[in-house]
Amino acid sequence: MVNTQKKKKKHFISTRTNLLFIVVFILFSTLIVRLGMVQIIYGDNYRRELERTNDIAISHSVPRGKIYDRNGILVVDNAPENAIMYTKQLNENAEDMLKVAEDLALLIEKETDKVQIWDKKDYWILRNPERAKAKITDSEMKKYENGKLEYTEIYKKQIDRITDKELSEQTEKDLEIIAIYREMAKGYALSPQIIKNKHVTSGEFARVSERLDYLPGVDTTTDWERLYPLWGTLKSILGKVSSSENGIPEEELDYYLARDYSRNDRVGLSYLEKQYEDVLQGQKAKVKHVTDKSGKVIEVKEISEGKRGNDLVLTIDLELQIEVEKIIEKKLVETKAKAGTDLLDRAFVVLIEPHTGELLTLAGKQLVKNPQTKKLEVLDFAYGTFTTSYNVGSTVKGATILTGYKTGAISPGTHFFDSPILIKETPEKSSWRNLGLINDLEALKYSSNVYMFYTAINLGKGHYRPNQPLPLDLTAFDTIRNSFSQYGLGVKTGLDLPNEQTGFKGPIKKPGLLLDLVIGQYDIYTPIQLAQYISTIANGGYRVKPHVVKEIREPLLDNTKLGPIVQDIKPTILNTIDAKEEWIDRVQEGFRRVMQENGGTAYTDFQTATYLPAGKTGTAQALYDGPEMKRFKDRGVLPPEVMNLSLAAYAPYDNPEIAMAVVVPWAYEGNKQHKASNEIGRAVLDKYFELKKKRNEIGIRKETPNQQVQILSTEIINNQLLKEGE
Repeated sequence: MVNTQKKKKKHFISTRTNLLFIVVFILFSTLIVRLGMVQIIYGDNYRRELERTNDIAISHSVPRGKIYDRNGILVVDNAPENAIMYTKQLNENAEDMLKVAEDLALLIEKETDKVQIWDKKDYWILRNPERAKAKITDSEMKKYENGKLEYTEIYKKQIDRITDKELSEQTEKDLEIIAIYREMAKGYALSPQIIKNKHVTSGEFARVSERLDYLPGVDTTTDWERLYPLWGTLKSILGKVSSSENGIPEEELDYYLARDYSRNDRVGLSYLEKQYEDVLQGQKAKVKHVTDKSGKVIEVKEISEGKRGNDLVLTIDLELQIEVEKIIEKKLVETKAKAGTDLLDRAFVVLIEPHTGELLTLAGKQLVKNPQTKKLEVLDFAYGTFTTSYNVGSTVKGATILTGYKTGAISPGTHFFDSPILIKETPEKSSWRNLGLINDLEALKYSSNVYMFYTAINLGKGHYRPNQPLPLDLTAFDTIRNSFSQYGLGVKTGLDLPNEQTGFKGPIKKPGLLLDLVIGQYDIYTPIQLAQYISTIANGGYRVKPHVVKEIREPLLDNTKLGPIVQDIKPTILNTIDAKEEWIDRVQEGFRRVMQENGGTAYTDFQTATYLPAGKTGTAQALYDGPEMKRFKDRGVLPPEVMNLSLAAYAPYDNPEIAMAVVVPWAYEGNKQHKASNEIGRAVLDKYFELKKKRNEIGIRKETPNQQVQILSTEIINNQLLKEGE
């Protein structure tokens, strides 16, 4: 009985064991079949899924194009500098970035002056997650968990509740880590961000380079900085470039992003750098970041090599520009020491080739009192030649005479008797002295106001009777202004720089003001408009567009040579004045007499000039509206009446190769006369022809063009360094 029960039990256990083995066998068989299917049937699909990558193209900035003067002398360059760069990975979290920042802080020194309070608080939260969490109440956390509070709201509460005492825990090394981290966090994923590019020592560069394998996203590279070898010269019109830190200005962000720029790209902010941004920016290097499924960069491939921006060759003659600036500065300082020059603070000179519009010199200087030392300093004010405007006085009388010819108000040879004009209820109007019976040529030579007044009266269909009202057809204002605009007065000249001003037209139309208009004492004009005006008369009646860029050239690796010409800027004629050739010849003769005949208003200053100049002087009563206006307003008084001085000239008179405008606003008050404009003009033209002679002698010595550039460049830099040393 017992044996039978044992046999039954043993048989039962054996059966269960067999069933278990069968089940295990089936499960293993199923698993093997499934693995086989995965490997054989779906293997390629899963392999492709695992190996799937994303290709992301990124553009890298390249150095900007260089700027040269007309003789090939370098004006703006790029200075290479060591840089430490960081590229944020896709899906990289703040903790990983902070670890990199901490490691970098052990290898480099980073200035902390730009660290802000919110940077410190952000860092405090990252370093103290539990303490930061404790700043949120249970009820606030419950609202957040229930979707009633956004994470940004929670974060803001944490930021607001960090105390000054808690921030004081941060050490100098913490601040350095924060400074590095804030630069890293500014960049977008896979967009390189400069961590440090100023004063990177060779030791820092080497230490970081040796540890790149342990610094994810960090790289060492060569960056560039805009370099101005002669910084004070042309400073205001060369313009500025944004830094890699500031990048694109916020107000222009959309414009540049639509043109494949990155937010931290450096762009031209003003004048030449801004006007020719498309030329100077260059072609970015493009690289492809290959990432795996997790977003990790597994390979970087170069798609296209970058190309430095094209170079600009200016029309400016750098050596002449520097010499003209010296002349202006010297005369300003000398004249400022005289009585009656309390408001004098600036002077301008424009030199232009009358047949091509090429600007050889665009110079302006301004005296500014240093608020600390209280001493006068001379600053570059070249952009004032086209952004500020003034009464230029009698220099416009050539346009008045030609307008008179064109309208029939006068004819060549017309005579008027120069004596004071007395209009009822109007201050006496006269020339600087009574000139008697004069014709048009004598009116220009002696600078007769009265002759111009009679021209305007005839143009306005008026009839002058002493001490009686003088009714005029006030449409004459439009007639005169339209005529003046043909010469460039009161309209934009077409200059290839931004922010050019048109001057200002007097808003009131009265007979007395019409008389002021024709002697340059009502509407106001820019110095470059005056230069275009005198050029138009000098070249026989063609208003030529002035420009500061002569050529655009491809960049070369050889810094001693200029690349092939991409674009040669040709002269552009904006209009031809509506005047007969003999009329223009007659005004040119009047201008010659001004400077070459005894009695001419510029004769005493130019009588010994061998280059045969012609031109017109100007003195204008003006209202002061300069930087000292606040002083007068604070005292509740009006500024004194000031006199503007100007000179428009060209040489030689019979074959003009150079035209010039000189403007000295607010030159003196009352009767404290001086002749700064004539003295500046004489010195400038002397220097122009002196340099021309010197360069002809260099040519005779048969140096190559490159050697000539080396000679000029060395002389310019040495002279400038000597000046700065003084």
